[in-house]
Amino acid sequence: MRTARATAAAVSAALGAGAAAVAAGRLASDAALRARPGRPLPTEPRLTVHGTAAGQITLTRHLAALRPGRYGLSGDGCHAIIGPVLPGAPHTADTVVRRLEGVTHGTLRPGDPAWLTPNVHVGDPGSALGVAHADVDVPGELGALPAWFVPGARDTWVIAVHGLGTTRELALNVLGFLHRNHFPVLALAYRGDLGAPRPPDGLSHLGETEWRDLDAAIRYAVRYGARQIVLHGWSTGATMALRAAERSGLRDHVSGLVLDSPVLSWETTLRALAAARRTPGALLPLAVRAAQGRTGLPGDRGTSSYDGLRVPALVFHGPDDTVAPWRLSRRLAETRPDMVSLRTVGNAPHGAMWNADPQAYEEALRRFLTPLM
Repeated sequence: MRTARATAAAVSAALGAGAAAVAAGRLASDAALRARPGRPLPTEPRLTVHGTAAGQITLTRHLAALRPGRYGLSGDGCHAIIGPVLPGAPHTADTVVRRLEGVTHGTLRPGDPAWLTPNVHVGDPGSALGVAHADVDVPGELGALPAWFVPGARDTWVIAVHGLGTTRELALNVLGFLHRNHFPVLALAYRGDLGAPRPPDGLSHLGETEWRDLDAAIRYAVRYGARQIVLHGWSTGATMALRAAERSGLRDHVSGLVLDSPVLSWETTLRALAAARRTPGALLPLAVRAAQGRTGLPGDRGTSSYDGLRVPALVFHGPDDTVAPWRLSRRLAETRPDMVSLRTVGNAPHGAMWNADPQAYEEALRRFLTPLM
């Protein structure tokens, strides 16, 4: 009897530990599957506002605060636009002074927590950039998808689609450039975004089902006069662009891809986001299994799944991306040099290659788009 009781206790303990591990894996997978649009990814550090002055803001000294370029700065109920570090300003051992271009809403006070975001602008093309636009609804398989349409003289449209941790406002970073070059632009909100239909399971599928909303946007563009379409995607939006270029019934209208920080291995990205939430390494495989069980995501084939790429692609990516590894973009460019051009960007986090050097980004974009006009 004692042996039986001991065995039963051991089995119960093992089952309990196993159930706890499965639950922990499920919770860890939420870092990617329940990433809220517009909220910082767990890889992005929280900073503290130490003070503001005329055209200046003082932040906690951190590698993130020292990044070159132009960013949004978000906090609880506030948003500002900040420029590069000001080398002539007085810096203490634990602070950094950057240019403060403006506070778009709310108030920045000493002691406030804040984080950098690729979303430089908030609002819509009219309020943020003074660019005329129309609010349109794109018919999708789950319902109407809200989008901004900015008209242009060309018959090559650009469809812009954001990714993890951002909203369609991210497209505003490049919209001014595209508008000056007379491209019609459709900036799409897709399933799970504010105002868009909720996915049936309430989870992100990291582009594997969301691409069908981009397919709906392609159909909308063709219906309203687009002869050619360039898909510009960030993060999982880049995954959606790759999938649409391969699978869409109207893929012959897709003439090019612009991929910023593309997620080419969902498993690697999920592990990175789970690890950033301090998930123990032993539980990371369980997080992957939990994600597959919850979403039906296919086994990860990495860059080999894009062997059928048929249109030119411009990839912006860099080695400082801790969410989607730059090495996979480099491998894709090495595997498909006939189709893929890689622009390596240093000192930029995930989805923020434009932010690091807007002028260089837009010049590379201009050179890529010129033959596609």
